[in-house]
Amino acid sequence: MIRIALVGQPNSGKSTIFNHLVGYKAKTSNLPGTTVEYLKSETLIGGKHAEVVDLPGIYSLTSLDQAEAQARNFLLDGQIDAVLNVVDASLLSRSLELTIQLTEMQIPIVVCLNMQDEAKRKGITINTEKLAECLGVPVFSAVASRGVGVKEAVEHAMEVAHAKPRVPFSTYSNDVEKVIGELVKELSCGLAQQIGLAPRLLAIKLLDGDPYFAEQARRNSFELYQRTEQLKDSLGKIRGSSAEDILSAERHNLAMELFEGVATVGRPTVGLRDKLDTLLMHRVLGYVFFVAIMYIFFIVVFRVGSMIEAPVMNLFDRSIDMLAQVIPNHGFAFFAVKGIIQGMAGAIGIVFPYLVPFLVGLAVLEDVGYLPRAGYLMDIFMHKIGLHGKSVIPFILGYGCSVPAVMATRILDSKRARFITAALAIMVPCVARTAIIFGLVGYFLGAHWAFLLYVINILVIAIIGKILTKLSPQVTPGLILEIPSYKVPSIRVVLAKVWLRVREFIILAWPLLIGGSLVLSLLEYARWDYYLNLAFRPVTWALGLPLALGVTLIFGVLRKELSLIMLFQALGTTQVAAVLSAGQIMTFTLFVMFYIPCVATIAVLARELGRGKTALVIGATTTIALVVALLARGIAAMIA
Repeated sequence: MIRIALVGQPNSGKSTIFNHLVGYKAKTSNLPGTTVEYLKSETLIGGKHAEVVDLPGIYSLTSLDQAEAQARNFLLDGQIDAVLNVVDASLLSRSLELTIQLTEMQIPIVVCLNMQDEAKRKGITINTEKLAECLGVPVFSAVASRGVGVKEAVEHAMEVAHAKPRVPFSTYSNDVEKVIGELVKELSCGLAQQIGLAPRLLAIKLLDGDPYFAEQARRNSFELYQRTEQLKDSLGKIRGSSAEDILSAERHNLAMELFEGVATVGRPTVGLRDKLDTLLMHRVLGYVFFVAIMYIFFIVVFRVGSMIEAPVMNLFDRSIDMLAQVIPNHGFAFFAVKGIIQGMAGAIGIVFPYLVPFLVGLAVLEDVGYLPRAGYLMDIFMHKIGLHGKSVIPFILGYGCSVPAVMATRILDSKRARFITAALAIMVPCVARTAIIFGLVGYFLGAHWAFLLYVINILVIAIIGKILTKLSPQVTPGLILEIPSYKVPSIRVVLAKVWLRVREFIILAWPLLIGGSLVLSLLEYARWDYYLNLAFRPVTWALGLPLALGVTLIFGVLRKELSLIMLFQALGTTQVAAVLSAGQIMTFTLFVMFYIPCVATIAVLARELGRGKTALVIGATTTIALVVALLARGIAAMIA
């Protein structure tokens, strides 16, 4: 089977092309020996079977970070038949630096000039035929957001994968080529053969200062390592700079020459999108619009979810009543079937109505290009609490799921920043906790109370972040964040993204929800739930909650949605407001929002931070949950 890798810089449109090709059939995998994720899927291209791999967005093939290093190693392991290099046509000169590095790898390559509409808007016209001639590889124009040109580029990638044409490499300046040539002679019969790499590519990697290959040279032949250092020093003395900087400058110059030779730049078109940024990125109005957009987003999710929740839950309630007429309501069979029905009711009637519109809204905001702008606006607050602006990214991911939020802390440079950001990111309401907020507080108390919980959440995270960074002070540098252009989201791509996440919920969460509900129902039948509730009584008593809610907090550690589903089960009714006061509903939800993260998040925390720090995070979040919930109980008592 032909294997094609999509490679490109962040925001180049790789994922859009991938979703157009494979839709919802993607599988998430880790690059060998790491937790760096990539997507892959089998599909038909031109009537032939192929596997398409969407590698992480990278700027370079020099291992400056784990994603770049592992993406490079994945391409070099010999299992890729062709590379589809997705290039942002509106940023051609910068993007071609990665293309030049890809040609050095001698893997069959097709260049897909994506975002041609954005390039034209900027006044850039590119002669694709001339660019193909200069690079010596096929070049195709595309507008992936509308599916234009994607089919042609991918089908040609299949052709070059079969034909395996020779890929010409770029030639550097004479002094650089002389040093590369001398190192190639040293490598031809030694290290290059041992690790199965072309001598020229290995020579460039060694001169580039790539830590992985430098370590290979040092281990296998210390003489070769010393010779490489001598050649780097000699090149540095000629140019008055380090060999790494010289090669980087050479690629930059080659990319600029290519751009100037194939592109003409005219007057850009100033349209609505440009005017939008003057408002949405304004130093004052930007925050007003940010709050308004988030508020509208959550109100829409609540309205849609509440419209669906009531009739669906009534349907399941009636089914349980009908079951009691068929099976004795005190027998084992009744409790078992009732537990399964209540688990399904929770997933279909409570979680789905809020989860799906939330994921749709999140995908639309992401594809439109607003989320990076929101990250830019929030950068100032990250620095206010002593964190790097990059910490914004894990926080944004946290609104989807805490697991990728914790994994995203790898982009941060210091262990201190990774620990603090991970500890704070897991307190961001993920989609599971969002379902609880909307399905409980929003439904029974109103949308404004649900929105208030998000405001409280941000304030608590800010306070805790300030305390943590004060305990471990460090100067944080500024944020450099790439802001993509605004795009009209593709309905097909949005739906594919939503389905990927919903499918994950169905496969991973649904069995836990139904199984947990069944277990609780059987515990209720055996009357063992009383002892579990009794074990958790110190917490429920302190928070002023009924004894029956203890077991819901225990099972909520498996999946946060279980806390809500089992709440209805434990109370014996879906009319929560008739049993709990508004203060109790708010107290319960605030505790669930902050206390122990789910088991999947705990596992990732242990892998990223270690067991000791994970235990510290669990203890801290539980303490914070108790303090916040107790404050809520006190305020509710005063208001009442």
